[in-house]
Amino acid sequence: MITEKLRVAGISVLAAIFLTGIKLVAGIVTGSLGLLSEALHSGLDLIAAVITFFSVRISDNPPDKEHNFGHGKIENFSAFFETILLLITCIWIIYEALHRLITGDTNIEVSAWSYVVVVISIVVDFTRSRALSRVARKFNSQALEADALHFSTDIWSSTVVLLGLICANFGFFFADSVAALIVALIVIVISYRLGKRSIEVLIDYAPRDKVKKIECVLTALPEIDKFHSLMVRTSGADTFVSVIITLNSQLKVNHAHDICDKVEREICQVIDRCNVFVHFEPI
Repeated sequence: MITEKLRVAGISVLAAIFLTGIKLVAGIVTGSLGLLSEALHSGLDLIAAVITFFSVRISDNPPDKEHNFGHGKIENFSAFFETILLLITCIWIIYEALHRLITGDTNIEVSAWSYVVVVISIVVDFTRSRALSRVARKFNSQALEADALHFSTDIWSSTVVLLGLICANFGFFFADSVAALIVALIVIVISYRLGKRSIEVLIDYAPRDKVKKIECVLTALPEIDKFHSLMVRTSGADTFVSVIITLNSQLKVNHAHDICDKVEREICQVIDRCNVFVHFEPI
């Protein structure tokens, strides 16, 4: 498991290095703010990819005396840090784009190289996004999911830059700055989504979808009279569940314990990598 996760994360680091390099060179040569903003975006994606690589490497380490619930939250912390990087990118892009539009300094040199770079970027981003999403779903990795979201964002932003270059080729040079602003808006939306999810996990926000699944399991079990004090929290790819169930007071302890084991198994069947603690009380 860890080998496949590390492999896909490592390839994403190499892809980010490649994309950052070609975009930076093309942006400097052409003077395209759209390409330069994309280069900066990819540069921060590179940092995010590196953080993801190391967070994936650490997060699956087993619990120890200092980390009783494992190391999963390192993935969520890395996602939050990626959000900060994306917001910093947006501030610079918006400032530079508005400055060019206000001053009228929007002339850029459009060449075939510009189109080649953007098209290559779209292809690489699409490939990496698919690979990361597949492994993220397979292992329930939020860090890889965040990295996949980065690459999928680049697909749309690169497409916007491509349209800006096409417009500039026909003399509409301001379109490049407008394209950069659109890129910034896309990044802001993604930053909000990433930040919200990572903060929710870091503050132990109960995930509604998982709570609903667990409630359905508990309600469907005929052995359980009632349940209460259901608590659910996530940490990286792991989910921790605690619940109190009420059982018939005439049941023997062994039978009650078997019912608790059944509850744990049923919950683990609907939620991957789940740690369940069930306490029973007499009616």
